[in-house]
Amino acid sequence: MQRLKSNRFTESVINGREMKLLNKSLKYLSVSILLIVTIWSIIFYINMLDEIHDSIDDGLENYKVLILQKADTDSTILKKNYFDESNYAIREVEEKLAIKMKDRYSDTLMYMLDEDDLEPVRMLTTAFEHQGHFYELRVINSMVEEDDLIEDLFWSVFWLYVILVVSIILINNIVLRKLWQPFYNFLNQVTRFRLGRSRELPDINTDVKEFSMLKNAVNTLLQHSMETYQQQKQFIENASHELQTPLAIATSKLELLLEKGNIENEQAENIAQVLQIIERLVRLNKSLLLLTKIENKQFFDQQNISLNEVIKQTLLDLEEFATFKNTAIEVHEEADLTVEMDPALANIIVSNLIRNAIFHNMPHGQVRVEIKTDALTVSNTAKSGPLEADKIFNRFYKSTDKKSEGTGLGLAIMKAICNLYDFNVSYYFFESKHCFEIRFNNVK
Repeated sequence: MQRLKSNRFTESVINGREMKLLNKSLKYLSVSILLIVTIWSIIFYINMLDEIHDSIDDGLENYKVLILQKADTDSTILKKNYFDESNYAIREVEEKLAIKMKDRYSDTLMYMLDEDDLEPVRMLTTAFEHQGHFYELRVINSMVEEDDLIEDLFWSVFWLYVILVVSIILINNIVLRKLWQPFYNFLNQVTRFRLGRSRELPDINTDVKEFSMLKNAVNTLLQHSMETYQQQKQFIENASHELQTPLAIATSKLELLLEKGNIENEQAENIAQVLQIIERLVRLNKSLLLLTKIENKQFFDQQNISLNEVIKQTLLDLEEFATFKNTAIEVHEEADLTVEMDPALANIIVSNLIRNAIFHNMPHGQVRVEIKTDALTVSNTAKSGPLEADKIFNRFYKSTDKKSEGTGLGLAIMKAICNLYDFNVSYYFFESKHCFEIRFNNVK
């Protein structure tokens, strides 16, 4: 399972995460470039339009001077009060209006015969005096249509943006991917590293200072973890030996004392109680050691396990126990449920679920086992109300049944196994039944 999780994680990092990082950088770069190009386009358009107006205005000013000079020699143009091919018109106005009038430039539309449509023009409106008479002069000049200008500018900016984004994608996929390749190789080694199994620390071949610093930091942490792991493993082995041996010796001596038969009944009962306590200590010791091994991920034998078969074998093993408790067991198989995990741990979670359902049942109660394509549900009739859903998976949690002789670690062990494989275990109370459900994410 650890190998499976490692491969999946590595695959997601190398394929999914890398693309995610690439897409994220492209997203930020694309948005930033779009914003910059948009602002630049607006500023460029305003400046370009201002330059066009200045150029046209200079031409109109020069045209006005030429018209005024021509009026001094040809007074007939003073009667031209309409626009023709000469692009100016003159009409006589009152003196007061002429004095108030200043040179004014404006954009307007004018009908053009050749285009048969209204076209944008730049117009200069001014006034002048000639031989005691005052005239208004209007001079026009064609200019670039703003809608055409905007459209041309838009497409120019659009293709510029596309070229920039495509260039960035190419740079990311060719240059930056090569630059980051040592990092992803190192990350691949780190994700495949397993305490207790891997002998060599991850290495990285690069001249990038930051990557070398990352390697040193990660390897320092891994080295510390390896030392801690070895210490914990040694402690577990020592505890298993040092605790179980004296408990076994004490049990043997007490049993031998009972067999001699030269003790009183009261003393025999006390010895029997001590034996029960020692037996409970043995179970508690085994459960704590098992829980520690699970949390330290010391189970590596991953196989495709048919939980249907495991359940059948467990029910066969607990058949006498269920008969003694007068408990009826129903099994509903909707599908074949096969998961990849350690066989010992598969037996533990199934055994703990069904054993608890039988043990914590009411007289003549029922146990129902439901096997689905991706879930296992075990329910049993309740002696009382619902349990505390937020506490039942805690270590040494016990229900209101004070006579229970369990260690209080069965559900905690099951929860630890589910956490190890990313299974989802839950409890709910339905129709006066305690229901435990495990959902598997690696069904075969």
